[in-house]
Amino acid sequence: MNPVIECRNLTLRHGALTRLDALDLSVYEGEVLALLGHNGAGKTTTMKLILGLISPSGGELKVLGGAPDGPHAETLRRRLGYLPENVSFYEQLSGREVLSYFARLKRVDRRQVGELLERVGLSEAANRRVKTYSKGMRQRLGLAQALLGDPQLLLLDEPTTGLDPAATRDFYETVRELRERGCTVLLSSHVLPGVEPYIDRALILGAGRRLALGSLDELRREAALPLTVRARGSWPGTDWASGWDETRVTPRHLNGHVLELGVHPSAKMAVLRRLADTPGVEDIELLPPTLEHLYAHFSAPLPTRDTRGLS
Repeated sequence: MNPVIECRNLTLRHGALTRLDALDLSVYEGEVLALLGHNGAGKTTTMKLILGLISPSGGELKVLGGAPDGPHAETLRRRLGYLPENVSFYEQLSGREVLSYFARLKRVDRRQVGELLERVGLSEAANRRVKTYSKGMRQRLGLAQALLGDPQLLLLDEPTTGLDPAATRDFYETVRELRERGCTVLLSSHVLPGVEPYIDRALILGAGRRLALGSLDELRREAALPLTVRARGSWPGTDWASGWDETRVTPRHLNGHVLELGVHPSAKMAVLRRLADTPGVEDIELLPPTLEHLYAHFSAPLPTRDTRGLS
């Protein structure tokens, strides 16, 4: 399968400042990739390079088979959609007029306008001026604009900013539908619990460098962070603080009927066996490290990284 985005040693420098440092990355058709990092990590720079808005200082970048800042650029821009973090539209136009304007720019059928307004929940406000829209409504209009022309590649920079929980859920359902249709989605977000169920892989950047890349399972194996084992039941007189053959087990009582253990992955089976053999244990729940835990681990300075416990 040919990659939709392919970066080889991709670098961007502004004088002595390195915005992106030798990034290697391949993103494939129908994949949802989360682009994560602190402010200034290189996320928006990466998106601007993919859009062809800026040119790299070094390395190679191909998007849908060509360089986004070369002769391929005009064709490419009709095959992708982009939702910036802070959307801005002509405020005197209505939502329908804004989408019609962008449809003409992208040379797509304007019959899509009404369908997209309904899809993002703006049908009733379609003929109102944008200046009357709330922040969340503007964000939904921005999403509709990004979806014009059924893009093959969709770039979303903090896409759920200003959306309420219901609209956020609907947004990610739209992302799921797009993935099923073969659209590749690259999204940047600081709301990690929100994106976790919907992504295939995560790229973690720091100071322009690639710190980690992989699926959640791959990142968990690489990080080797403790998982949480939670047991419920009644076990009078059981001393959970001792009796562990494994030293990498940290018991934490929550109350008289709930026990929580921080467990290194290599000790998981030993812990499960003891819990299963203990009278009174009624339920056992395994909680692997979340995307937030993984992000905190990989983005921490190297000397402070450890695997002793989860906060």
